[in-house]
Amino acid sequence: MRTQTTPSAAPPLRAEGPPGRPGRTATLAAVLLAVFVVPMSISGTAVALPEIGADTHAGLAPLQWVVNAFNVAFACFTLVWGSVADIVGRVKAFAAGAAVYAVASLGGALATDVLWLDATRALDGIGGAAIFSCGAAIIATVFDGPTRAKAFALFGTVAGIGVAVGPTLAGALVQGLGWRWVFAVHAVALLLVLLAVPTIAGAVPTDGGSGARVDVPGSALFVLAMVLLTTAIVQGSQWGWGSAGVLGLFAGAVVVLAIFAAVENRREHPMLDLGVLGDRRFVGLCLVPVAASFGFVTMLTYLPSYLAAATGRESGAAGLIMLLLTAPVLVCPMIAAKLVTRGVPALTLVHVSLACLVVGDLALTLFSPDAVILVVALPMLVTGAGMGLSAGLVDGQALALIDPAKAGMAAGFLNTLRLGSEAIAVAVYGSVLATVLRGRVEDGIGDHAGAAQADRVADLAAGGDLARATELSGAVDAEGFTRFLAQSYDSAFHTVLWGLAAVCAVLCAVIAALLRGGSPRRTA
Repeated sequence: MRTQTTPSAAPPLRAEGPPGRPGRTATLAAVLLAVFVVPMSISGTAVALPEIGADTHAGLAPLQWVVNAFNVAFACFTLVWGSVADIVGRVKAFAAGAAVYAVASLGGALATDVLWLDATRALDGIGGAAIFSCGAAIIATVFDGPTRAKAFALFGTVAGIGVAVGPTLAGALVQGLGWRWVFAVHAVALLLVLLAVPTIAGAVPTDGGSGARVDVPGSALFVLAMVLLTTAIVQGSQWGWGSAGVLGLFAGAVVVLAIFAAVENRREHPMLDLGVLGDRRFVGLCLVPVAASFGFVTMLTYLPSYLAAATGRESGAAGLIMLLLTAPVLVCPMIAAKLVTRGVPALTLVHVSLACLVVGDLALTLFSPDAVILVVALPMLVTGAGMGLSAGLVDGQALALIDPAKAGMAAGFLNTLRLGSEAIAVAVYGSVLATVLRGRVEDGIGDHAGAAQADRVADLAAGGDLARATELSGAVDAEGFTRFLAQSYDSAFHTVLWGLAAVCAVLCAVIAALLRGGSPRRTA
């Protein structure tokens, strides 16, 4: 494996100068606005799906791809954009991504057909990948020392706010103005970001890029591998994880990734310098968001369904309870940054965040249909802190280990793992929950329905819709069967929680081993 070195002719990419240099604050504000839009779009678009379906008369599969198209495109192009940014310049790549996102969002707002909307959402994902990869690289280039730690803390905080408030803002727009305004607002926000591009360019005056050629073969192979992998994950719950189609997609992804690795080892300027992965500390830090995906993102996605199905709470009450999970994500990144500036080792906070994920998931087993919220408030806060303490902090620490000339590629790799693991964690959680719940439903449904119908009953119950599940079951004692479904859901939820805690514990052990020993160094 060959470690690439930065060409001697390439200009230095780290911006030097006094902390008060003009443009830094405006640059950070513009990057953070763009970063806010992306997770807000991810978490908020799902709220608009019912109205989109009613307006476009879309079927279930194309309607689901309004969300899936964004996730797949984001996962496919994050690393590609990071590599391109190192070649053409971070600011140019960031501006291109923001422009793509703005145009695609405007196209989504004007869409008259769901397939048109699916296409614009895929373009949104491509633009969002550039925003996250290049935005992180710009921050790493413009800021140094304590100011960099604060900037990345804000990066994590704003991303968390976007995830947390996305559904609320989208719901208000859908209810007040219609679903098209969800995408129109995104377009307006990114247009504001584009207006700030000259200021960003002024804050990064030496960002001319390396001048190397774009690794087209490597990029094409990586995109193909990610398309196969993410499509397998997305379709797994629909086709069946053991189906020939899903297994074929997984096998194809493995083969293409192997070819990709062989090609990258022979490229003079590869999209992913595999030598970077030789730094175990960098790899360990990149795995921290993976642990957060399993320990936190799954809860963010499915805990509302549990609150509705097992405890019978209304959506409004469930939303208020979820603030206990999301509030730490809004405040903990800044707390972590302040602790680091006061001398607390950053890796200590990373280990604390991982411990919080494991302890929080285990303690969430205290949830039950009759549990008082005060009993589970602390576990929810601890789980949220597990996500919040490492958000942003990990990005800054990981990129500090990498040659600034490769910051875009490194940020792209980190965010590819982040989003890819989120997709995997959410898909696996949903599949396991449905599988466990299906077994319990089949045991209790008796002679009320056949196996195929029991599968449908279990799927509805897993989504929290116990009323429709009970109606479909044809149970004579509807009230009793609904109680049975609630108890089955509660049992399945606890089974999956133990599994999540176990996955997080294993990841914590692996990360601790990778981060142990060795002095921080920058990979050239």
